[in-house]
Amino acid sequence: MYLEHFGLAEPPFRITPVTEFFFSGANRGEILDALIYSISEVEGIIKVSGEVGSGKTMLCRMLLEKLPKHIETIYLANPSLSREEMLYAIADGLGLKIEGERVGIIMQNIQNKLEEKAREGKRIVVLVDEAHAMPPDTLEELRLLYNLQVGNAKLLQMVLFGQPELNTKLEQPNMRQLKDRIVHHFNMQPLSRNILESYLMFRMRAAGYHGPNIFSPNAIKLIASASNGLMRRVNILADKSLLAAFVDDTHNIEAHHVQAAMRDSELITASMLSDKKLVLASSVAVFILLGMVALWMLHKSQTPLQPSQVQSQIQDSTSTRDKPSPPAIATPAVVAQPVTPQPLAGKPVNAAPPANVSVANSAAAQPIPAGDNPSAQSSSLFEQRMAAGKQLLDQRQAVASIQLFYNEQIKQERIEGFLKRADALGVLSEIYLLPAKIRGKDGLRVLYGAYPSVQAAQSAYKDLPARYQEAFATSTFIF
Repeated sequence: MYLEHFGLAEPPFRITPVTEFFFSGANRGEILDALIYSISEVEGIIKVSGEVGSGKTMLCRMLLEKLPKHIETIYLANPSLSREEMLYAIADGLGLKIEGERVGIIMQNIQNKLEEKAREGKRIVVLVDEAHAMPPDTLEELRLLYNLQVGNAKLLQMVLFGQPELNTKLEQPNMRQLKDRIVHHFNMQPLSRNILESYLMFRMRAAGYHGPNIFSPNAIKLIASASNGLMRRVNILADKSLLAAFVDDTHNIEAHHVQAAMRDSELITASMLSDKKLVLASSVAVFILLGMVALWMLHKSQTPLQPSQVQSQIQDSTSTRDKPSPPAIATPAVVAQPVTPQPLAGKPVNAAPPANVSVANSAAAQPIPAGDNPSAQSSSLFEQRMAAGKQLLDQRQAVASIQLFYNEQIKQERIEGFLKRADALGVLSEIYLLPAKIRGKDGLRVLYGAYPSVQAAQSAYKDLPARYQEAFATSTFIF
C-alpha cells in the first residue's frame, strides 16, 4: 500500500524471516560466523537463546544457507514432537524409510546411516527451533542420539534454538547430562537504541529505498522504548509507522506516527490508559486504517572444513555457561586492547630480534604492532588488513595471535562487513587477515592482535571486545 510512496520494491519490515533481510549488526553477524565455525570444527551441543522476536529463527535460516556443502542439516521446526516422532523426523531427514519400526530398530538404522555419511566425509547437524517447548523425554532422546559415535568421532552435531525458558529447563536435575554436553552458548541480545537507526535503514535499503534517513531521532527513541529492542516488535512498529506517514502524505516518520503504531499494535496495555485514552486510541487506529484503505483505493484507480590446524596451549574451560566456550583446547576468548608499542629486547618494534634472544621472554604481555601499508590507504579495508597480515608474517616478530574465526572461502564482501564493524569498534588495527588452505580450498583466517609469546596471547583473551567474547569460539594461533 505504501511501497510506491517511499520508493520501495517490497515491504521492508515483514516479520516472516527472509534471509535477504538478515541484519549482521548487533552481534548477529559474529554469532553466525561463530556458529558456522563451531558446527564445522567443534564437538558438543550448541545452544542459542534469546527472547521472543529477537531473531533466532532468522539466524537459523541463515545457518541453513551458509553452512559448507559437506555439512547436511535436519531442521526440526515443531518442538512438540514425542521422542518417537522426533526419531521418525530425523530418520526422514536422512532419507530412511522405517515406517512402523520399533524405537530400537529406528536408532540402529539412524546410526548405520550416520556412519555411512561419515565415511563419505559428511557431517550431519540437527537444528532444533523453539527447543524450550520440547518435552523433556524428547530432549533426553536428543542427548542419546548425540552420544552416537564411530571411533572417537561423534556422528551427529546439534544446535538448540530457544527462549530463555530453555536455560531454566536445562537447570533441572534430570537435564544435567544434556546440559553438560553443551559446549557453546550464544545469547541473542536485543537491539540497543544506538544501533536501531542502522537496523531500520538497513531494512529500508534492502527493500529498495534510496533516499535519506526518514526516521526522526524522537521516532527512533520511541520505537526503541516500546519494542525493548526486539526485532519482531521493531518490525511491527516500523511497518505501521510507515503506514501512518503514508496516510499523512509525508516521507518523514515522526514520534506521533510511532505513537499511532503503538496504539494500533496494542503495545500500550489497558492498565496504562484511562478509558478516555482507550477510546481515543481505538478511534485513531480505525481512522488510520480507513484512511489507508481510502488512499489505496484512490491510488489503485489511477495506476520479490578440514579442521583448522590451530595450535594452542590454552586449557579447556567448560565452567562458564553463559558465554560461548572455545574449542576444547581453548578458554573462553577475550583480546587485548590496542597497547602503546613496546620495544622487544631493546630492539625497535619493527626490527626482528636477534637469533639468540627469546621472544617469548621479552615484553611478554605486550602485543606487537605491525604497521599498515601506507600505500593501501585508498584500498578497501579487506585489502588493507590482508596487507597487514602479510607484513606480520614477513616481519617474523610475532609468535602468536588470537584466531577469531576462519572461512573456507575468501568472500571479500562478507569480510568487508566484519571489518567495517571492527572499524566502528575502534579495533580495526588489531585485525589481520591471513590466506589459508582449508579442506583444499583457498580459505581465510581472521586474527586479532600479534603477541611475542603464546602466554601473552592467552593473557590477552580477557581484553577482547565484549561482542567478540560472546560471539567467537576463539583459539590461540601460533605462527
